[in-house]
Amino acid sequence: MLIAGFPAGAWGTNCYLVAPAAGEECVIIDPGHQAAQGVEETLRKHRLKPVAVVLTHGHIDHVASVVPVCGAHDVPAWIHPADRYMMSDPEKALGRSIGMPLMGELTVGEPDDVHELHDGAALKLAGLELTVRHAPGHTKGSVTFGLPEAAANSHDEGRPPVFFSGDLLFAGSIGRTDLPGGDMAEMLESLARVCLPLDDSTVVLSGHGPQTTIGRERAANPYLREVAAGQGDGGTAAPRRGM
Repeated sequence: MLIAGFPAGAWGTNCYLVAPAAGEECVIIDPGHQAAQGVEETLRKHRLKPVAVVLTHGHIDHVASVVPVCGAHDVPAWIHPADRYMMSDPEKALGRSIGMPLMGELTVGEPDDVHELHDGAALKLAGLELTVRHAPGHTKGSVTFGLPEAAANSHDEGRPPVFFSGDLLFAGSIGRTDLPGGDMAEMLESLARVCLPLDDSTVVLSGHGPQTTIGRERAANPYLREVAAGQGDGGTAAPRRGM
């Protein structure tokens, strides 16, 4: 398995390229603000051919480079229907202006080919199978993507499960809930339903910040600990991290 990631743009949003191995087809996750150059450099470095862009949610810091990346490689984008409008109207999704100078740097709109994601779907792309979980809280259409642990006797044997959490779960924190579509009670429900059942060995690759594991977050993340203890009631505001 090859997973190459880099933080991009003004918000340091993590973009990931995932492939069975170097020299093969890949999936691009969350090409956000100023991510297009990093995507092209990573494709060349690992000799990858993209077949799709998949999006954890619709905020502009995660989708700003979708149109140029999809257009350059003639590939579709996948997004949950509840967040699809954000690609064409990012300011409505934020409930505030993101500033005209920055707007001038962004490519607003949808790529030519858009597919919609739904809870429980198994996306079979580039020789991978990504499990989609709907996880509202940060936005109404937030989703996560899971890769199972490597099968015994495979060339990837020993690799733990991988969880692309978007802005649901961060190392030591969670996504903000104060923007339109955000809801702390939904966030806590998503953490309980989507994150808590995962094995402690699961590697968490989030939308912002460093990687972690479910075991580490179960032990130390105050929000996940609150949910695990059955104490989450939505009364505590999420931190305002990222967008």
